[in-house]
Amino acid sequence: MKMKDKVQPDRRAFLSTAAMTATALAAGVVLRTVAQAEPRSEAADDSVRYGMLIDTNRCAEGCDACVQACNRENGLDLQEKPEGAEDGKWALQKAQWIRKVQVQDNLTGKRTNLPLMCQHCEHPPCVDVCPTGASFKRADGIVLVDRHICIGCRYCMMACPYKARSFIHQVVEKKLTQTPRGKGCVESCNLCVHRRDNGIESTACADACAAEGHQAILFGDLKDPNSPLVKALERIASRQLREDLALNTGVRYAGV
Repeated sequence: MKMKDKVQPDRRAFLSTAAMTATALAAGVVLRTVAQAEPRSEAADDSVRYGMLIDTNRCAEGCDACVQACNRENGLDLQEKPEGAEDGKWALQKAQWIRKVQVQDNLTGKRTNLPLMCQHCEHPPCVDVCPTGASFKRADGIVLVDRHICIGCRYCMMACPYKARSFIHQVVEKKLTQTPRGKGCVESCNLCVHRRDNGIESTACADACAAEGHQAILFGDLKDPNSPLVKALERIASRQLREDLALNTGVRYAGV
């Protein structure tokens, strides 16, 4: 075999990849390399239920590593303020899947900082009110939005007691292939579902919090008695936000 014959297949592969990348960029899609394990080959089932424990005693005031990590992971950092838009209005309209909030105990006056996102309820009100079925809960407990059938009515946003959902008001020029986004749809934290479906057992926010040395966010399987998450829940007193609603949230908080 001649040397040029060995080179040609590699050259064709390079040109093919380059063409695909150019097409994606022309369509307004941003490609990012994400570490992947073995992709899911079967549908999600109820043998697991994903959730989190957030220890507010470890959540550092002024730290927003979890927020920034979520934005990078899901392409929310690619959002651009529309020309002529007011800063205050844009701050309210900009999509945000996780945010840091401060709560105060009215009896003691104690103030607590905590990350707040979709709580992935067992009985999600957003699913109950959705007229098209776009809001739904997977068998593994992850609450999602099907953008193909979301009509943008925003009933789910009104029903969510945690104000955890965002509405996309503008055309999305830049997005990630792993997190499709589009104008007129509602979206929220999905527990990094693309990681779940590629065999990666972590979330961007938990990884970022650990990297900062805080270890305030612990992700895992609520049905596995041997998981670090369940063992932590057995050891640390925790609660659900708005326990009075009996939603059985997948996210639990310690220190509040």
